[in-house]
Amino acid sequence: MKIKVKTIQDRIKTAAMACDRDPELIRLVAVSKTKSARMVKEAMDCGLKIFGENYIQEARKKIIDLSATPASWHFVGHLQTNKARYAVTLFDLIHTVDSIKLGLALDKQAKKINKIQDVLIQVNTGLEPSKSGISPDDTVDLVKSISTLGHVRIKGLMTVPPLYNEPDRVAPYFRTLRALRDRVIQENISHVDMSELSMGMTGDFEVAIREGATLVRIGTAIFGQRQ
Repeated sequence: MKIKVKTIQDRIKTAAMACDRDPELIRLVAVSKTKSARMVKEAMDCGLKIFGENYIQEARKKIIDLSATPASWHFVGHLQTNKARYAVTLFDLIHTVDSIKLGLALDKQAKKINKIQDVLIQVNTGLEPSKSGISPDDTVDLVKSISTLGHVRIKGLMTVPPLYNEPDRVAPYFRTLRALRDRVIQENISHVDMSELSMGMTGDFEVAIREGATLVRIGTAIFGQRQ
């Protein structure tokens, strides 16, 4: 795994430098869903610090088992409102907020434990019916609504683009997310920080970096095919 991690880190650095970006501003989220705590610990020993999980119950066990090793845990899967109370106790950043209903549930649960929960707004840039995410046209209004909540803090945007075999074909969807980020910044909405763009996975992260990604979510290239 050490070689795989080093290869990905080198590719991130090369992609950043190719478009005159600082590689230090791009962070690798190792997506560890379905992988064992042993594999995650191996990744930690390779120097990885941020891990992405999709399933609350699976993540909870891993986070407890690995609590002796400092790490930042991100939730990157679809989150049901009835799981909000677990999410706020486990995760530093939730990438997948796409409704005011979910925002309200997170705010309610975060308030109970006196936490400000950092979140990203998930945008369905490809307008795919099979995928979660707010539509690009409705994104600014959702950001404005969630910005009024006292225990949820928006840190940026996230997207999962349509799947293509040619990475460059996803560039327009990443560009859409970046343009939305810029539009939100122009709105100057109180209590909103647009510092993060979570986009790009194993097959297209270099294109995402070129288009402005600050968080790239990579699983297969580190851990192998999902189990």
